[in-house]
Amino acid sequence: MSEPIVVTLNGSERHLTELGQQPTIAELIASLGFRADRVALERNGEIVPRTAWPETPLATGDRIELVHFVGGGRG
Repeated sequence: MSEPIVVTLNGSERHLTELGQQPTIAELIASLGFRADRVALERNGEIVPRTAWPETPLATGDRIELVHFVGGGRG
């Protein structure tokens, strides 16, 4: 059995054991329960376009910064 992918997500180390051997950014976002249209993501200092998430693999050592937008405000 191989080692899990370990990334830093918003400053915290995360072991991605539940996502399999070669997880993608899209799989990470889904596992966190976020809607893709309400998330912005940076990987290793670079913005990753939403259209590239399904093909962008995560690797041990990646630094992921994720911002989740929430609607609301005064009516």
